[in-house]
Amino acid sequence: MMRRLAAIAIPCIVVILAAGCGSTPGSRFYTLSAAPAPAGTSSDLSVAVGPVTVPAVVDRPQIVVSAGPNQVRLDEFNRWAAPLQSNISRVVADNLAAILGTPRVTLFPQTMSAAADYRAAIDVQTFGSAPGEAATLDAVWTVSRARDGKSQTGRTAVRETAPQGGYDGLAAAHSRALARLSRDIADAVQALARAAH
Repeated sequence: MMRRLAAIAIPCIVVILAAGCGSTPGSRFYTLSAAPAPAGTSSDLSVAVGPVTVPAVVDRPQIVVSAGPNQVRLDEFNRWAAPLQSNISRVVADNLAAILGTPRVTLFPQTMSAAADYRAAIDVQTFGSAPGEAATLDAVWTVSRARDGKSQTGRTAVRETAPQGGYDGLAAAHSRALARLSRDIADAVQALARAAH
């Protein structure tokens, strides 16, 4: 009798465990995107974007969610499709190419930085994610002119609301925050370019 029960119970347990494992949700991957290109201007400015640094707490594939004033949570099933550092570099470079009207925007150190007229280094201090609420970005940046080393440093602090859309909305809010950062950097590049004439 006991053997018969065991013969029935063991396959049932295996089926239940297999069903439980099979119901694990798949991971979703997100990326940041450049802002729509504004109409217009063109220039021959060249800019190298980088290096870009991000806080160690968010420098991981999982989206790091703010869970309280002193607590974060790693979301194993919602991840960045590429390392955050390279994701930010790419989006800022794309935004600068559109804002400044130049195809000569590259990523540092993939290109010889000496070949660029300007370099934009970005130190991200805060990259906060709260799905259904907001994305926050606080970054210190320095734009330097290659010819004489003259530079301009600034800080961009942005909070973009993301009340809807879950992680899609959150990625879009982070993209809007990076558009603001890109605009501030572009303004500094243009100011240094005007001062050079």
